[in-house]
Amino acid sequence: MYDVLIIGGGVTGCAAAAELAKFKLKVCLAEKESDVCEGTSKANSAIIHAGFDAAVGSLKAEMNVRGSRLIPELSKKLDFAYKNNGAMVLGFDDDSRAGLEELLERGKQNGVEGLQILDGDEARAKEPALSQNVKFALYAPTSGIVCPFEMTLAFAENAADNGVEFRLSTAVTGIKRTADGFEVLTNKGVISTKAIFNCAGVYADRIAEMADAGGFTITPRKGEYILMDKDAGGMLTCTIFQMPTKMGKGILVSPTVHGNLLAGPTAVNINDKENTSTTAEGYSEIRSKAALSVDNVPFYSTITSFTGLRAVGSTHDFIIEETKPFFFNAAGIESPGLSSAPAIAERLRELLSERMTLEPKSDHKDTREGIKHFALLSREEQNALIEKDPRYGSIVCRCETVTVGEIADALTRTLPATTLDGVKRRTRAGMGRCQAGFCSPKTITLIADQLGIDIADVRKTGASGEVNGDA
Repeated sequence: MYDVLIIGGGVTGCAAAAELAKFKLKVCLAEKESDVCEGTSKANSAIIHAGFDAAVGSLKAEMNVRGSRLIPELSKKLDFAYKNNGAMVLGFDDDSRAGLEELLERGKQNGVEGLQILDGDEARAKEPALSQNVKFALYAPTSGIVCPFEMTLAFAENAADNGVEFRLSTAVTGIKRTADGFEVLTNKGVISTKAIFNCAGVYADRIAEMADAGGFTITPRKGEYILMDKDAGGMLTCTIFQMPTKMGKGILVSPTVHGNLLAGPTAVNINDKENTSTTAEGYSEIRSKAALSVDNVPFYSTITSFTGLRAVGSTHDFIIEETKPFFFNAAGIESPGLSSAPAIAERLRELLSERMTLEPKSDHKDTREGIKHFALLSREEQNALIEKDPRYGSIVCRCETVTVGEIADALTRTLPATTLDGVKRRTRAGMGRCQAGFCSPKTITLIADQLGIDIADVRKTGASGEVNGDA
């Protein structure tokens, strides 16, 4: 029997796993997909928000500010990409000043440091590409950007290195309470556990209902994005927002930690928890609204578009609580969920400590070494790496300069990649200008050789189990 079963392998579940791995607990994480970071966590704005938008006194505000303060140090210890680039919220007329002042005051009450309002010329002095229509801007210097894949994988690998068991392609189909805790029914058998952390994203309401611990609903909010090539990434330093609405923070334009330029998301509430299709309407909306903020956004450099789903809770705030004895919900974790993940993990651990004695491990490892990205090394470092392992001298992905050595590392780590998308998220092979057009055959061969399967059996992404009881 496990002490804790975490349901869901997104950034919240993986952060919780890394947090619990610090203690003498038997912990398991169950994820319905074949890899972690396959849901909301793989398709978002990659922003570490400063914390000025969330309502004063809300869990969103508290978790956001705490999480954003933890992430810089975590990025160093767990070796994932993070950049403190700052952010601006733009106002386009005289009336917008009052709204920006309200955000400024809210941010101060939430504990956000360094906020200031700039006039249009001051904003353009920092960001020359801003539209001439910008009259005012709220500047938030503590905002940052991150790689959401690397961050989620870093938490997961650190947890696995410290003893957490990961059961992938394992979908929960039912939950029964027992005298000792719970029997969790899955497509791969029964998992017995004393406690459950429900971190199931857009499916968190269904998981809670299985344990008679619901009382809320989760609505998927569809957000489409456009990603531009690295020749566009240098036009901005800050993340550029527009005034937020009840549907979110609006269409942003932002550099990424890897040097691309990102625009989006749209915001449309839907019923289908698996609908990640892109649309012509979404593409058009992003183009027109991004042009309000930034002059001459180079959409001609678009290399891909994608869609993510945000888990919008009916309570309009994060749900982080012990809803029933030993059943803990971490639900409705929409934006700023990425920023908040380490703080949510802390809060879940604190709640658990009221039920169980948590004894720290003396041998806990609080660091993790990520995959060495050949493209980021100096020429001297590259030569030394090739001398040590000649596989790093063989390029597979020309767009992102990813080597055989990096892919081999991704295929043999604590939580190894088993699909093309798994390799892509760990190494960036296939994320460049040609979008895997040239590197896929070689990558497929490397995966097949490592797994001992035929190349025809290599998948782009893994097959999920049943979706929480649905076919």
